[in-house]
Amino acid sequence: MGARSYPVGMSPDVEQHAALVALLRAKVRGYTWHDVATDVWMVGDAMALWRDRATGDGLVADPRTGAELASAREDVLRWRDQGLRLISILDEDFPARLRDIREAPPFLFASGHLTPDDAGMSVVGSRKASDRGHQVARAAAQILADKGLTVIAGLAEGIDTTAHETALEAGGRTVAFIGTGITRHYPARNRALQEEIARRGLVLSQFWPDAAPTRHSFPIRNSAMSGYGMGTIVVEAGETSGTRIQARVAVEHGRPVILTDMVAERTRWGAALVGRPGVRVVTGAGDLSRTIDEVLDQQDALGRALDAFAGFAPTAA
Repeated sequence: MGARSYPVGMSPDVEQHAALVALLRAKVRGYTWHDVATDVWMVGDAMALWRDRATGDGLVADPRTGAELASAREDVLRWRDQGLRLISILDEDFPARLRDIREAPPFLFASGHLTPDDAGMSVVGSRKASDRGHQVARAAAQILADKGLTVIAGLAEGIDTTAHETALEAGGRTVAFIGTGITRHYPARNRALQEEIARRGLVLSQFWPDAAPTRHSFPIRNSAMSGYGMGTIVVEAGETSGTRIQARVAVEHGRPVILTDMVAERTRWGAALVGRPGVRVVTGAGDLSRTIDEVLDQQDALGRALDAFAGFAPTAA
């Protein structure tokens, strides 16, 4: 790959971000955001992909592409002026685990303290949680905080809210994956909580800054939450709860899934997950704490094995 060139006065990251935004907005038929993220990550240069699109199969650039890139550049600079932090899949501070999943987002907007290799687990469940559900969510978040792990949740009402609040009360770290743009507050009653998480933890969005909530955005958010964390703890959920999407996707991602007995015994989808690789069922706080320790031990063992494999070099005959 040849040396990259950028307009005078423009930093490489602005131009890379602008090219990525332009690619995503191009909406080429059959070329999804996932395809863009994959291609950008594999090539390692969003601008190179954009130039390739501009020329296409011909030798003359499409005159529209210059305007599209300029418009994307203006937006990137405007977001920066507004204090919004844009991170592309190419950036060093993009969450490391999130790159590993098939649904890795091409970018994130971040508000708060970003840690590329954040060690944490999701605590998820029903928006209309029972008293026991709230108790279990508090216990799960407290256990994670006590172990120095990040509590990850989706800032929704119910279980998510309880998990975030407990982590903050315990002096721990919490990360909120939201299903809207970073400038939005949904639900509105959690605005103060979202702002507190941004001050003391991290708020992440994989949507355009002013994007409103939709029925599609939350399942997309759940997939990214699964990829970001080391595992998912499902506290309480109904038969049609969106939480089941994260549990199933987490299994596909190869991430541990910890189900409470409430989920395993009271939902058909929970029962169907029991026995799948990486799925565990817990019956109380002590059991949950031990299971989290087991997951951490397995992660450590896997990390040591990968380090050893990476350092292996066959000797010459």
